[in-house]
Amino acid sequence: MYSSKITGLGYYVPDNVVTNDDLSELMDTNDEWIQERTGIKERHWIPDGSEDSSAIMGVKAAKIAIERAGLSKDDIDFIVFATLSPDYFFPGCGVQVQDMLDLPTVGAIDIRNQCSGFIYALSTADQFIKTGMYKNILVIGAEFHSNGLDKTTRGRGVSVIFGDGAGACILSREEDNSKGILSSHLHSEGKYADKLIVASPSIKNWVPEIINSNGKDISYFPYMDGTFVFKNAVVRFSEVIMEGLEANNLQVSDIDMFIPHQANLRISQFVQKKFGLNDDQVYNNIMKYGNTTAASIIIALTEAWENGNIKDNDLVVLAAFGSGFTWGSVIIRW
Repeated sequence: MYSSKITGLGYYVPDNVVTNDDLSELMDTNDEWIQERTGIKERHWIPDGSEDSSAIMGVKAAKIAIERAGLSKDDIDFIVFATLSPDYFFPGCGVQVQDMLDLPTVGAIDIRNQCSGFIYALSTADQFIKTGMYKNILVIGAEFHSNGLDKTTRGRGVSVIFGDGAGACILSREEDNSKGILSSHLHSEGKYADKLIVASPSIKNWVPEIINSNGKDISYFPYMDGTFVFKNAVVRFSEVIMEGLEANNLQVSDIDMFIPHQANLRISQFVQKKFGLNDDQVYNNIMKYGNTTAASIIIALTEAWENGNIKDNDLVVLAAFGSGFTWGSVIIRW
């Protein structure tokens, strides 16, 4: 069986920076309130009139990743696209990427696991590589949150958290089984689906019903039971990290770089403290970008690599928890 290795990384965020002070002009909030609860100072939102979308941002990130991998677009065998904010209800963004990059008629699948989306996407691509079916897979996480947020005081508990952006990597076949993705570990607990949800529009509550409610139905805005999500996240993060380490006969002390999903800086700090990791062993960038959901880990991984925080032979641990509930980890020998 083959191993799979990340050979190229790239990310893209819109130029438009929205600070906490900017949000205070839209809703009853302030910089201190947001930073205290989330650690976020600013985020990037696609401005009105921009061409950007989840698919287009994904393509921009993908072009960087393909170039850095030393490949041409024709070397890509398959596409895995993770997002909760696709350009269309259907089809998914994967086929748009195939078209926009002018790739051959390769397969494309879309992953809908929200904050765990990139972990699920990377794990899926890894299985295709390990079995020998594909050689170079383009994996993308991208989100266009800002157009679907309730930017009023009513929605501030959620809307201050999220940002727009995309990241991409190339996962390639590797003959050396001691390097690359060592294992991935995926979980779900659907009984808590309503704790973090966008309930509509859905086939059972389609657009006409929402319109006919005369503004009473706001189920198209994200809802989050923040306290409940936090309590579950810190437990599941810890469990799935240990699951990954134990599966590879590794210890916490072996971790060189831990990159968590950027949901809330307080969650990352809680997990960091629990495992006794120092600041050089954990990479956080939620302060600059907010929670970019399926894009957050790949943006952070790309930045960490660009900044020299990840070196050859480092043990890199990726972990995420989010809506579904879903959670997972990926253990990588760089």
